[in-house]
Amino acid sequence: MIDTLQEVKSILKKYNQEHLLNGYQDLDERKKNELLKQILNTDFELINSLYLNRTKEKSYKNDKIEPMEYLDKYKLNEKYKYYEDIGKHAIKNGKLAAVTMAGGQGTRLGHNGPKGTYDIGLNSHKSLFELLSDSLKEEGKKYGVTIPWFIMTSRENNKETLNFFEKNKYFGYQKDKNIFFFVQGELPMIDTEGKILIGEDGLIKQAADGHGGIYESLVKSNMIEKMRELGIEWVFIGGVDNCLVKMVDPVLMGIAIDKGVTVACKSIVKANPHEKVGVFCRRNGKPSVIEYSEITNEMAEAVDEDGELLYGESHILCNLFNIEAIERMGKTPLPYHSAFKKAKFIDKDGNLVEPESPNAYKFEAFLFDAFGEVDDMAILRVKREEEFAPVKNSDKEKVDCPSTARELYEKFHNLK
Repeated sequence: MIDTLQEVKSILKKYNQEHLLNGYQDLDERKKNELLKQILNTDFELINSLYLNRTKEKSYKNDKIEPMEYLDKYKLNEKYKYYEDIGKHAIKNGKLAAVTMAGGQGTRLGHNGPKGTYDIGLNSHKSLFELLSDSLKEEGKKYGVTIPWFIMTSRENNKETLNFFEKNKYFGYQKDKNIFFFVQGELPMIDTEGKILIGEDGLIKQAADGHGGIYESLVKSNMIEKMRELGIEWVFIGGVDNCLVKMVDPVLMGIAIDKGVTVACKSIVKANPHEKVGVFCRRNGKPSVIEYSEITNEMAEAVDEDGELLYGESHILCNLFNIEAIERMGKTPLPYHSAFKKAKFIDKDGNLVEPESPNAYKFEAFLFDAFGEVDDMAILRVKREEEFAPVKNSDKEKVDCPSTARELYEKFHNLK
């Protein structure tokens, strides 16, 4: 312990982060060990680099941006059944797994707990987790298989999530046989002076590393290894907050397999040319997603000969990956994007500070930043009313909120 403490002090001195041990003597033995472990596992070179480059977003001015080709699910005609049959065959042979990213809390919804435990107000009072579970089980029955379900939690909500599933008997799944839980990666939060924050618990204050951390988390947690043991070749990755997410789609799978691509994504057409969403494109010839802030008005409003928006395919976080692509992406760090946020912290005098305005940087990777690593991918346009009912905002916002999601869900399932 003494040797470890000396090693930690030496590291902190090198990176000018000695304040992290300010409250060390007041911690119990468990937390002392945890703090030392945190410090030893922190990549201070990376943190320093992120701080120095926090305001330098990559410039895309010289990139060549072009529209991305896509297939419309409901204009495939005779090809629909062809792709569907290929996908069905793979699903029946147990080649598909589903991953749900569920690291968030329901704070914005006024919900005290993991977002997946939120009840959107259906008469059944089912949580988002149960709605997704129902969908997976129903699809599995069609093909005579159980679709393995992998759920990514966060350090913040992992225990509550596990307790929730245990209380609900895993909704018919069997833990460690066909349902698995793993924890999302985190990075320290940094103040405006480049100092790592200390949280209310006396430990390093960390924040989830964004949905782009999914690849590395799957690899580091040995979930990829588990998938290989189960014979999985294709992995659908989606978010917990879309109650209409279609995780098992033989048409999407069939297209990916037939075209020989390792990534296939779903899109919905933009509600209007200036909807604030990321859209699929080709960037310097490679698949990519361009943020609405990067696109000019002229590009946003441009249409093809059929009157369709050239940049109209929204990325809705519904992605199918070949397992080898995930493994490859998990070994190559993605770029991090900084966000300036409000964060409670313990100051140098041991006092809790609750700021009224943003005071700290958090760093996130975006899942779609990995798309440039593949030579090609397939995009399948689907219908918003059938597959996209996100719960991101409170009902006050009147968009992507519980009431809009509930309405879409009830309409799709003929519950009213």
